[in-house]
Amino acid sequence: MGARDPRVDDYIGQAAEFARPILEYVRERAHWACPECSEALKWGMPSFLYRGKILCSTAAFRQHASVALWRAGPATGAGAAKREGMGQFGRLTSVRDLPGKREFATLLRQAMARVDAGVPGRPKSARAPLTVPADLASALAGNAQARMHFDAFPPSARRDYVEWIIEARQSATRQRRLAQSVEWLAQGKRRHWKYERAPGS
Repeated sequence: MGARDPRVDDYIGQAAEFARPILEYVRERAHWACPECSEALKWGMPSFLYRGKILCSTAAFRQHASVALWRAGPATGAGAAKREGMGQFGRLTSVRDLPGKREFATLLRQAMARVDAGVPGRPKSARAPLTVPADLASALAGNAQARMHFDAFPPSARRDYVEWIIEARQSATRQRRLAQSVEWLAQGKRRHWKYERAPGS
């Protein structure tokens, strides 16, 4: 059995109750199909690696979860017809939305074979240019340290904050997220800093 990362345990433990069985299912299926796989947090999401290459990653959101297969063939099964959301299976709300044990293992083993053959991972999809919302720009303008760190972050780290803020459905939630973002940014922290491995660890 491959090495397990305690940060993945933390991520699962902090996920919404409906999402935990989905995250655990993906984790167990990844280790079952690929006993030598290792775990990591990539872009703040639990990811399962084979020979240093990502086979799949999973994430939990407020009302759904997702699974992305990086090098596998086309997905089928209960969730394959869903096109909204990240990953091949769309917005997941139950383990039933995922393929069964054998099919999931087949997809992961296809991915492993492609790693062995040197096939690159999925191409990066085109993303809209990053647009900082006006309320975040205003909040950053009022805190020089936060603005300095935000501007110094790579686009992916800035996008994490922007998406977190614009996904808020209620004004009060958005205001809390803005305040939290400025606080973390002033300390030089990324959005998913809790899951990042400390230097030297």
